[in-house]
Amino acid sequence: MSGDQPPELTMQTLGFLMHDVARMHRKRFEQRARAAQLELTRAHYSVLAHLARHEGCNQSFLAQVLEVEPITLMKQLDRLEELALIERRAAPADRRTRHLFLTAAARPVLDRIHAIGADVREEALAGIGPADCKRLCEILQAMKLNLAGTVDLDMAGTTPEARGIHG
Repeated sequence: MSGDQPPELTMQTLGFLMHDVARMHRKRFEQRARAAQLELTRAHYSVLAHLARHEGCNQSFLAQVLEVEPITLMKQLDRLEELALIERRAAPADRRTRHLFLTAAARPVLDRIHAIGADVREEALAGIGPADCKRLCEILQAMKLNLAGTVDLDMAGTTPEARGIHG
């Protein structure tokens, strides 16, 4: 953004700029993942990364976190299970409910995904100092909270049971 733009024009383009940066970040990640011969889709990477944060959750909770329909998630989970990257376990209290866990084979894949993500972040933030990076993250987090209102899909501060996680 140019410093000589009127403030109202800058604010009008903020959404477009954020969208473009996010799109370009995803595209660069996908390019690097293909070059690293990771044979998964971006949706699969997202499922694995979120499951790593919420291991033991049920499928319904994970669908909410990912903001996808349960049937869409089911197809992604089927593929990840075929690749032996996740496993579904019946809940002790209700055998119809399935809880999701990463397998040992998923750990090196996640390590590669995280390394690619770090490389892309480093590229995106090249020339931006640590203080500005920190401030950028603070501003984006504030914007996220402003838009989320009282609904927090990360369910921070809730009990594991409320997140669909059981022993």
